[in-house]
Amino acid sequence: MALERSEVEKIAHLARLGLNDGDIPQTTETLNNILGLIDQMQAVDTQGIDPLAHPLEATQRLRADVATEGNQRDAYQAIAPAVESGLYLVPKVIE
Repeated sequence: MALERSEVEKIAHLARLGLNDGDIPQTTETLNNILGLIDQMQAVDTQGIDPLAHPLEATQRLRADVATEGNQRDAYQAIAPAVESGLYLVPKVIE
């Protein structure tokens, strides 16, 4: 599918692109090259090929799930205005 100059002008207008008259032939050629590449990719036989979730099929390196900081709840609650049974007490804002 090859685009013509009038179609590129219409696409540029719809996309609100300000193309100069001198830019239209180069833009037409670029768009036609892109569409040609898409046609080539669609012509490839992909029967029997499973789709990939990620092109590299990479896995993330994960660190060990180990606690790196100790429990400091008592120290934090010591400076809180109101605490009860290990929970912070806050004023009621919704009735």
